[in-house]
Amino acid sequence: MRRIAAIGAILFWSTLAFAQDRTITVASTTSTEQSGLFGYLLPLLSKAEGINVKVVAVGTGQALDIGRRGDADVVFVHDKAAEDKFMSEGQGVKRFDVMYNDFVIVGPKSDPAHIAGGKDVTEALRKIAAAKAPFISRGDKSGTHAAELRLWQEAGVDLGAGKDGWYREIGQGMGPALNMASSSNAYVLSDRGTWLSFKNRGELAILTEGDKRLFNQYGVMLVNPAKHPNVKAQDGQAFIDWLISPKGQDAIASYKVGREQLFFPNASH
Repeated sequence: MRRIAAIGAILFWSTLAFAQDRTITVASTTSTEQSGLFGYLLPLLSKAEGINVKVVAVGTGQALDIGRRGDADVVFVHDKAAEDKFMSEGQGVKRFDVMYNDFVIVGPKSDPAHIAGGKDVTEALRKIAAAKAPFISRGDKSGTHAAELRLWQEAGVDLGAGKDGWYREIGQGMGPALNMASSSNAYVLSDRGTWLSFKNRGELAILTEGDKRLFNQYGVMLVNPAKHPNVKAQDGQAFIDWLISPKGQDAIASYKVGREQLFFPNASH
């Protein structure tokens, strides 16, 4: 009887240890975290797959670097050019589209640069630069920061002269950037999801939106276990498979703030 009891105890603790070990690390963006999306999705994932997820929410550039070091099992980010580079280096197994939303230019309702109602994002940026109106940049090598820099370049604006005056890089995430813009009545490029979840708006409002260049695609990749043997490939892939499955895509679509949908699923099945 004692032997049976001992075997039973070993099996119990082995099962418990396995269950506790079903935790993966996902390096992702501040927008997926601060928008509340992960808070909504992860309990659904855990219930469906029995997998727990530890999220490291940083800028896309940092998230990809975490993947390169093998310190994450999955990366879930939004900078296609940087993601393609990650894949070309052999750091990821396969990239999947997951969802999209868009960027918007947010600014004070007083609108000193007179950009309100316009759709052309490069024209809006040129007006902000010409007016030397305060602009907050994340400056953190995130997907949003990369998009912002591309848009300034397309607008033909040299930021060098502005960095000591109207253009301010803060090296922080989307939430702090919006807080800074709110407290200083400045313009800022934001992903729509974080903006819709942002409570401390002050005098800020969306002033420019709808340009196709503001499209914001998110992708997910399993970190390559051939390069990093510590990667939990089975559970990491199970997370990805759920995310791009009809159930996961429906869950993304159903996440709303104030009846507004924040992300639009577009995984290929």
